[in-house]
Amino acid sequence: MLNQRGAPRGEPIIVAERIRHSYDGRHYALDDVSFTVARGEVFGLLGRNGAGKSTLIRAMTTLIQPTSGTLRVLGLDPARDGQRIRHRIGVVQQGESFDFTTVQGNLDVYGVLWGVPRPERQQRRERLLTQFGLVDIRKRRAFDISGGQKRRVQVAREFMHDMEILFLDEPTVGLDVIMRRTLLDSVRAEVRRGLTVVFTTHNLEEADYLCDRVAVIDEGRFLVLDTVENLKRLYGGKKTIDLTVGNGVADRFFAALRDALGPGATLTVQGRTAVLLTDEPKGALAQIVGLAQSLAVPLEWVNVRENTLEDVFLRSVRHGGEAAGAP
Repeated sequence: MLNQRGAPRGEPIIVAERIRHSYDGRHYALDDVSFTVARGEVFGLLGRNGAGKSTLIRAMTTLIQPTSGTLRVLGLDPARDGQRIRHRIGVVQQGESFDFTTVQGNLDVYGVLWGVPRPERQQRRERLLTQFGLVDIRKRRAFDISGGQKRRVQVAREFMHDMEILFLDEPTVGLDVIMRRTLLDSVRAEVRRGLTVVFTTHNLEEADYLCDRVAVIDEGRFLVLDTVENLKRLYGGKKTIDLTVGNGVADRFFAALRDALGPGATLTVQGRTAVLLTDEPKGALAQIVGLAQSLAVPLEWVNVRENTLEDVFLRSVRHGGEAAGAP
């Protein structure tokens, strides 16, 4: 069976049922979360900082035990089989962790720790140094390189060993545009070889580029969970209108526009710009132009487009998933 991007979809490799977790006994960082991840899939966790993404990664990688619910990774119970699971996964966390050695040495150390024979270890090291753009800094100490370079080393060294699942927690933080795309392309290449990836991000473009399915998470709950393409089609005939008005009149204009719009439209305002999601783009455009004329407000930019993953994300977070296919 093939997923939406043509990659193989196998049996469920991660199964979570009604997972809840609290750090203080009062508030839940994860609240009734259920999902599955198929072998060979890139599963995205999309949400703002503090939404619960990292907590869920920690549970799946055996670093914490959920307060309640059932979790299975590779058919094993993280609470009882943590060591067996850790031998079959790779993890890139947000925090830094380096040995007191060079970039090249960090890759070598990982290969030794995982028992990779020396000839194969050297071969993998050279391939990864090239693949992740680390050749020029291979002899520099890992503690002395930039933050973006450190992230590339963190991801590259995980590929020094064979694994079935790779957990990436905000792996592109600090990377420039070119290296971010290079890293994501490297991950996609490994997925084509059968790797399963769980990927957390608050970058909508990255989720759109890399993931087969995406769960939008906020305040510990899944608001939506579907394929990227289905999420984009979620609102059927709805369109998105982007608009920008003149300086000094935005508050007055957008307040009036919000009052004029019907219940089928959603207006998100930030400064002089706004994003409008509507069932009737022609009627909405007529309202926008007519209102601007009556209030003598200059329209600097108006554009009608199809929905994007960003529109789905904003709509989901603001409406708690009530109209967005929440699981």
